[in-house]
Amino acid sequence: MFRLPVLTIFLLTLGVLLAACGGATAPTAAPAETAASDTAAPTKAAVVAATDTSPPTESATTAPLPTDTATPAAKVAKNDKPLLDDAPIRPFEAYWNTNFSLHTVNYGEILSGGVPRDGIPPIDDPKFVSIAEASAWLADQEPVFALSYNGETKGYPLQILIWHEVANDEIAGEPVAVTFCPLCNSAITFKRTVDGTVYDFGVSGKLRNSDLIMWDRQTESWWQQVTGEAIVGEMVGTQLEMIPTQLVSFADFKAAFPDAQILSQDTGFNRPYGQNPYRGYDTDQRPFLFQDIPDPRLQAVDRVVAVTIGDEAKAYPYKVLAEENVVEDTVGGQDVVVFWKAGTTSALDAGSIADSRDVGAATVFDPNLNGQKLTFAWDGTNFVDDQTGSQWNIFGESTGGEFAGQQLTPVQSVNQFWFAWAAFRPDTKIYGQ
Repeated sequence: MFRLPVLTIFLLTLGVLLAACGGATAPTAAPAETAASDTAAPTKAAVVAATDTSPPTESATTAPLPTDTATPAAKVAKNDKPLLDDAPIRPFEAYWNTNFSLHTVNYGEILSGGVPRDGIPPIDDPKFVSIAEASAWLADQEPVFALSYNGETKGYPLQILIWHEVANDEIAGEPVAVTFCPLCNSAITFKRTVDGTVYDFGVSGKLRNSDLIMWDRQTESWWQQVTGEAIVGEMVGTQLEMIPTQLVSFADFKAAFPDAQILSQDTGFNRPYGQNPYRGYDTDQRPFLFQDIPDPRLQAVDRVVAVTIGDEAKAYPYKVLAEENVVEDTVGGQDVVVFWKAGTTSALDAGSIADSRDVGAATVFDPNLNGQKLTFAWDGTNFVDDQTGSQWNIFGESTGGEFAGQQLTPVQSVNQFWFAWAAFRPDTKIYGQ
């Protein structure tokens, strides 16, 4: 039986969606890197609608290659090889003002995702609405990126971030970049200030290990989203500071923060928010434009919450967490407790995020409070400490009992697909193995 290629079906479907949204146009052809494959995952080009502000398209030619003769040795990847004219990245288009002689990774590791710079547009002027207003279009089970900092809390629905990947925002006076890479399922928040300068970030259109490479408008350096490190350009080697955040359901978010603000669908762009342009991606064991063989210790798109403390990295598979609900462990000599709770849908499953399957939510905290180490259990509704019987929510806040109102200290963690985390931290230990 004749079968349309998956990518073709995807593009046709997206065209219908965008047309229904009013005038936005879906791509008419797959990029050169993926057009030959009938089973390729959706290209990032498929989530781009036409805009008047799109930068120039990827050039078919490259400018002369820069040399590394004047580059400090510490800023050049070891065993580097020159970028050939037929290499898959071609980063030296005329519209880049990046110092490409400075880089800490091999250029052969960087691929085009099929879109030009900011072809997936970041949100630069985010607007917010109340919980009540957001409830009109955001389902209780939908995933929300919860950011709390210095007494202020904001929620960023993945139904919006999946179409933009970067939101340049400010919380409690701190400039931040709220980022989400759909291909790695990684949601991470960074401080945007480095040495007194505030940087604005966008989507470069490039991928490494299938992960989003961001770029900053001030120096046009390239930054790896999973690690927050500048890998190409003037800022090479600089590390952005991460802010602990949680990926949870809207129901849990609004119960814990009824007065918080939610990122509005009024972004200035015409997108079918609530729809998933990567339908079925989190069940595909062939990650898009991932060149290596995924670490076989887990399935490629198994969800994990990963923690790095000191020199030790550890991943906690959602499949294990779903059976235990509470995991008490030590990473890098520090006590940690991992909470898992059902009720949060995947953003990368069904065409409608609200109708996708339940994958749950995982959060990580320091179990020590006021000099006392607490131990926890799950009673079917709440997390409960063994010491006082106090109840705790997914955010590590006590909602009842002796510790009511007390807050566990969040531990920096990243929720993402196993293949991507393992690509950047192959030395990671896996809980339960």
